[in-house]
Amino acid sequence: MRPWPSVKAKRLLAALLGLGWRIKRQSGSHRTLCREGWPDFVFAFHEGEEIGPRMLARIAKHTGLTPDDL
Repeated sequence: MRPWPSVKAKRLLAALLGLGWRIKRQSGSHRTLCREGWPDFVFAFHEGEEIGPRMLARIAKHTGLTPDDL
């Protein structure tokens, strides 16, 4: 598996939506995402914010994201 890159939050959100996650509700920059068979996930990043490899790895544990999805 490839190592995690750094990505903008907007790109990460697009990747999660592409995996089948959908926005359940939103309040400011906090979005609650839901997907069948997974617990809800709170996505709390501004669109232009850079997300590093360590945070991406943590997000992947909760969402099923892989480096190839980005």
